[in-house]
Amino acid sequence: MQQTATPSSETTAPWDIVTQPGPVLIAAVHAGHTIRESLKPWLEIGEAERLREEDPLTDFFLAAGDTVVRANRSRFEFDLNRPPESAVTTDPEDTWGLRIWNPALPEQEKVRSLALHGRFYDWIAQRVEAMIEEHGRILVLDVHSYNHRREGRDAEPDDPRVSPDIDLGATTLNKDLYGELLERFSDALRSRPVDGRIPEVGTNIRWEDGGHFPEWLHAEYGDAACVITLEYKKIFMDEWGHSADILALQDLREGFLAAVDEARKWLAAHPAPDHARIEAGSPT
Repeated sequence: MQQTATPSSETTAPWDIVTQPGPVLIAAVHAGHTIRESLKPWLEIGEAERLREEDPLTDFFLAAGDTVVRANRSRFEFDLNRPPESAVTTDPEDTWGLRIWNPALPEQEKVRSLALHGRFYDWIAQRVEAMIEEHGRILVLDVHSYNHRREGRDAEPDDPRVSPDIDLGATTLNKDLYGELLERFSDALRSRPVDGRIPEVGTNIRWEDGGHFPEWLHAEYGDAACVITLEYKKIFMDEWGHSADILALQDLREGFLAAVDEARKWLAAHPAPDHARIEAGSPT
């Protein structure tokens, strides 16, 4: 096992990464909340409002992976699920009408944040390429969460027909190749009750794409990387406060562990053709 964290003079490293042998990479790129000190004088959004737009506790699922990636910094310092041109923005139109930064945020601070964004993608490229070389095919799980009580804590939640408990983003996934894996993954998520009921699992319900991270992976590595984004509805926490439903979170994690186990079985049974020949000792 190898564990790495990018060196930093700040209290919290930008991200934590653990690498172990195996074909499964799990990332929680919006789990972080801290922001480096030099940015704080320019921060205009309040603490609670910022937390509501981040994805707290999504790192609770990381232990199921072989390579695990947790972003420690807030998505508003540098958004790892956006391309560089929009990863650091002072325009409220880019952040759902929320004013995150004073428009006078110094250019050197933007450059510093974008440098971290670039370093992250450089590292991911190296790691993914090494995993594909070793395993032929890999699974990348991109874990997020979403709000469903936008009108307030006591208001009616979003219509469950368009807001499933878990929405799987599979817009880049080759259904001809990975359709069975996706089906088994979905069924396993449903196999563990959450608060005594079967969770609702949908595919490509809420978003037309999974964001820059999965799209970049697909553009770079094609079908060698099966990428699934998981969007967990915040049924495991109070999205308007700071409290979590630990039992619901544990239930969701049990389903996630079962789903990853099913995916591992599928990958083991369906090696990439070239990789299968290498394992069998046949000439390539």
